[in-house]
Amino acid sequence: MRSGVARQHARQPGIGEAFDSAFERHEAVAAIEGECAGMIERAAMHPHPLGILTPADRQSLRHQPAAMALARQFGHETEKADFGLAGPYTGQMKAVLRREAPQTEIIDLFADAPAGNPRASAYLLAAYAEWFPPGTIFLCVVDPGVGGQRAPLMVEADRRWFVGPENGLFELVLRRAQNTRCYEIAWQPPKLSASFHGRDLFAPVAAMLARAERPPARARMPNRHSDWPDELSEIVYIDHYGNAMTGLRGSAVPQGATLILGDKTRVIHAATFSAVPEGGVFWYENSNGLVEVAVNRGRAADQLHLVIGSTLTIET
Repeated sequence: MRSGVARQHARQPGIGEAFDSAFERHEAVAAIEGECAGMIERAAMHPHPLGILTPADRQSLRHQPAAMALARQFGHETEKADFGLAGPYTGQMKAVLRREAPQTEIIDLFADAPAGNPRASAYLLAAYAEWFPPGTIFLCVVDPGVGGQRAPLMVEADRRWFVGPENGLFELVLRRAQNTRCYEIAWQPPKLSASFHGRDLFAPVAAMLARAERPPARARMPNRHSDWPDELSEIVYIDHYGNAMTGLRGSAVPQGATLILGDKTRVIHAATFSAVPEGGVFWYENSNGLVEVAVNRGRAADQLHLVIGSTLTIET
C-alpha cells in the first residue's frame, strides 16, 4: 500500500528527475518491508527511520534502524523556547511522527542541542550522522529564525536525508559529503504556527519521506557558510557529566598537542580517564571522534568555567 502511494506521487512537478532515484530506493525498501515477518528483518531491509526516542528505548531497539533529531529553537513569545525533554515540545513532535508514520522506528539523539545555535549544532550533526546507515532521515530543528525568511530544506547527503531550516545547520554535513542534493520544501500544512515549525512543517515532511512519499519541493542551493572553519576550536556541547565537546575532530589534532583555554589553562592529552589522577584535567578523542575536555571524576565545565562558545587554541 505504501509503495502504491509512492508511485501515485511519482511525477509531481517541481521536484526534478534527480529526485526520482532517491524515492525509487525508498519505494523498493517499503515494498520489501511488507514481506518481512519480524522486527529484525524489517530493521535490516528498511533502513530509513527518523526522529526521536528516549535513551531508555535504545536497548530494545538495538537491532532496529536508527535516526536522530536535533531539537532547539527560539520562539517569538520569549527569547528562548528550547525543546529539551522537560517541556511539551519533543512530545508534540513525537506525536506527529507517530501519527503520520506509525511504522517508523524513532530515536532521540539530541533533544538538548545548543540553544538557538545552528553553528555549534552543525559540527555535532556532522559528527554523529556518520554513525547512522544510509537511508536514515534526520529531523533537525535548531531554528532561531523560525517564522522568518529562512527557507525550509530537505537535504540528501551520502544517501541520508536531513529535514530542517536553512541557517547553516547542514553546512558541515554538506561540506563533508561526497554526494549531495538540496531542495526547498514547497509544502505547507493547512495551519502553520509562527513559532513551531518543528511540529507543523518539518516533522510532517520527515514523515512523508519515511512513508516513501514525495514532498512537494524545488531544487535549491542553500546559502553556504564558507567562513565557518572545517575544525571549530570552540566548545559546542556540554554533556550530562560536565565533559565539554569541541568542534574539532580528533584526527585533526596531534596527540602531543596542548589545548590552551581562554583563561590560559593548559590541557594535556590523555587516552583515557584512568590515565590521569582523580581531579586531573585532560583532553581526549571521544567515542564519536571529537576532541573533548574532561576531568577525571569531576565536571570540566564547572571546574574550568566552560560554556558553549568558549574558545581554545592548539599548541603543538
